[in-house]
Amino acid sequence: MTQITTPFGRHSTAAEVAEGIDLSGKQAIVTGAASGIGVETARAVAHTGAEVTLAVRNTDAGTQTAADITATTGNQNIHVAQLDLTDRA
Repeated sequence: MTQITTPFGRHSTAAEVAEGIDLSGKQAIVTGAASGIGVETARAVAHTGAEVTLAVRNTDAGTQTAADITATTGNQNIHVAQLDLTDRA
């Protein structure tokens, strides 16, 4: 088995990992994107040019996060969709 090596470590940021990657024309869905690591993951993916959907329980928080990501990345293709995995309906 071949060992996978990477220049990234435990202190690497999502922005550092995504640097230089072009995902223009691609779509990404980020769950839990209204707080914490989900926000920073969505922001890093947005920086790559992808169309990003924030899948969140609280759409008000998601809308605020989407506005912040759009403002900081310039990516206008940020969407919010409600996703509550505890709701079986």
